[in-house]
Amino acid sequence: MRKVGERRFRKLIPFVSLFLLAATVFLAFQLKNLRFDYNFEKFYPKDDPDTGYFLELREKFTSDNDFLLLAIPAENGVFDKTFLKRLDSLTKVIEEDSLVTFVMSVTNQEEFFILQGGATASKPYIDFDDYDRVRDSIRIYEKQELVNTLVSKKGKTAGLYVKHEEFLSKKKSDRLIESINKKAEELGFDDVHMGGRTIGQKYYIDVMSFEMILFLSMSVILVIIFLVIAFRSVWGVMVPQFVILGGMLWVVGGMGLFHEPLNIILTTLPSIMFVVSMSDTIHLVSRYLDALRTEDSTFDAIKLAVKEVGLATLLTSITTAIGFFTLYFVNVQPIQVFGIVMGIGVLVAFVLTFLMLPILFYFFPGPKYVLQKNKDHFWKSHLERWFLYVIRRPKMIGILGFVIAVVSIIGAVQIKANNYLMDDISPGEKLKQDFNYLDANFGGVRPFIMTVELKDTSQTFWDRQVLNELDSIQTYLEDTMGIKVRNSLVSALKIMNRGNHLGKPDYFKLPTSMNKIRSFRRNLRLAQGGKVIQTMMDSTEQLMVINGTLGDIGNIAFQEKMEGLNAFINSRPNKDQFNFKVTGSAYLIDKNISYLAESMVKGLGLSILIVALIIGFVYSSIRVSLISLVPNIFPLIFIAGIMGYFGVELKTSTAIIFTIAFGIAVDDTIHFLGKFKYELMKGKGKMYALKRSYMTTGKAMILTTLILCSGFLLLVMSSFMGTFYMGVLLCATLFVALIADMTLLPVLMMVFFKERKKPE
Repeated sequence: MRKVGERRFRKLIPFVSLFLLAATVFLAFQLKNLRFDYNFEKFYPKDDPDTGYFLELREKFTSDNDFLLLAIPAENGVFDKTFLKRLDSLTKVIEEDSLVTFVMSVTNQEEFFILQGGATASKPYIDFDDYDRVRDSIRIYEKQELVNTLVSKKGKTAGLYVKHEEFLSKKKSDRLIESINKKAEELGFDDVHMGGRTIGQKYYIDVMSFEMILFLSMSVILVIIFLVIAFRSVWGVMVPQFVILGGMLWVVGGMGLFHEPLNIILTTLPSIMFVVSMSDTIHLVSRYLDALRTEDSTFDAIKLAVKEVGLATLLTSITTAIGFFTLYFVNVQPIQVFGIVMGIGVLVAFVLTFLMLPILFYFFPGPKYVLQKNKDHFWKSHLERWFLYVIRRPKMIGILGFVIAVVSIIGAVQIKANNYLMDDISPGEKLKQDFNYLDANFGGVRPFIMTVELKDTSQTFWDRQVLNELDSIQTYLEDTMGIKVRNSLVSALKIMNRGNHLGKPDYFKLPTSMNKIRSFRRNLRLAQGGKVIQTMMDSTEQLMVINGTLGDIGNIAFQEKMEGLNAFINSRPNKDQFNFKVTGSAYLIDKNISYLAESMVKGLGLSILIVALIIGFVYSSIRVSLISLVPNIFPLIFIAGIMGYFGVELKTSTAIIFTIAFGIAVDDTIHFLGKFKYELMKGKGKMYALKRSYMTTGKAMILTTLILCSGFLLLVMSSFMGTFYMGVLLCATLFVALIADMTLLPVLMMVFFKERKKPE
């Protein structure tokens, strides 16, 4: 019978090998289609009405992301004439770039005046032919339009606003940034701080490309190190690598085949594929090498290893994949793609493990040292001692586990959900430092957009009563919320009214005469061929926008300010005449935070339910199903407590680790229970089965956890803080899960598992 099975196995080998080789070569060629995606709009809540509203609004007005902000410190102050001349030269040379639409600088801005009869005149804020440092600086600071926009409040830094073509490609972005840096350096500006979508795109794609190569290289090195430690032979290093590297190639090549780009979260793909592939491989290889010591032939050893480990490994792959697939409930497209890709990757790793390894085992049977009979080896003596320690102290372990769980729950309730625009960038990175510099010196760079819609179509925004109400709202935004209003109808009319009174600061207020308002309305409609008015209201003049910025204060502080704003609006006597709505890119990314808790609970709950049902079905026991959940929910509670006590805030990158960790952590439990069931089926008693399970799977559980933790610790080298925290928290969760599986699980099985009576 064994010979018949072996003959069938040998007949299948050529067909399976040819299929694997052809598929691998085909997918390798698909790597040429792989690209990186830097589009933070995909992090907006998917299928959310607010997202649709913002995208429609942008079509009516303009993109709020296609610009660069430059901050240039001045050693002797911004109003030093030599500095201003160099700044003007830089402004002019940047304006000549074909990718640039216009540049705003303190040296090219003018103050406009409305003369009698409606004629207009203008005067530069900086006139080099008649420059007076004291007079011109006082004039600028009296008018305020340029303060915290093109000149810092303390007068130590100048700003340039560079408007460029919309949606620049990575290639064009690199060319523009390189050109600006080169020109700035030629003019002696060695300390230029730069921000904007274009510089962000360059940084993210460059870092993602570097980290993909870094993680892939480090993963290969770790594979070799752990295989040497685990199997101490050239065979043990070479054979498993075919599966591990093949799995990575299949997944990444598959993304190229379906033209799915790599996003910031998918840069972790090599590390995660490494750990899940290693887990499957270690369990199968370890059991195969043990079987070589007892079985008569290589084929029998392969058959026994697949029989004992196959079902458990299939279940662990399914449960791990479920952990990733449930990320689909997070209402953010990159997270959903990450979950689907990694879930498929886990299943691919399983299939390749059980297709490739048996073939490799057959032709390369194994190192000679496995045939040595050594019953008192390192693992056996230590695992036996640990098992006896645990099994003799069930009460102590139970009480200790309960206390740790309670303390962890107290910490978990202290977790806060918060978000900063540049939260994902390491503090040491220049992009983060430049962002902080711009934020500190130019009144904040967090975009703020508020739309105002008139409910009564018989009214217009030019009505004096309407303008007065809008002025009250804008004053609240500026004085109470700390928002620097950059563009609004109210601000434009105030500037025009001041210009109508020869630039006197006291007249920076709304005009009181309807004739003046109508006159200013005509001027605004004609300004720059109608482009100025189009930045403030739509063609119907029933929808208006207020554009501004504020400091990157975080989602929690911003929501508190929003509550105050809503209360203020609701207290206004004319509130029913308007529809006020806050929107914008920053607002939408913040809104993800409101989905996180709900999405996390929904995804994790579904994952736990499905895993419990699978284990209950396979082991035909609800009791075993419930027991299996305890050592896997315990580490999640523990890590949540750690996050609460140490102030690690809940955000996209930290929220998803719970579903991922549960799916991976349950693997060891399933392998333990699989061996336990196998021993019971052989007619062994509960305590014997527990000990055999502990002794047999203990080594693989410890090795795989060390491998998993080492693989995830690679992520701490990332420049992205989200990736860093994912690595640290996943590593900690899996380590705690191992301790729970080595202590709580045996105790729970000993106390609560009821052994079926044998028929007499």
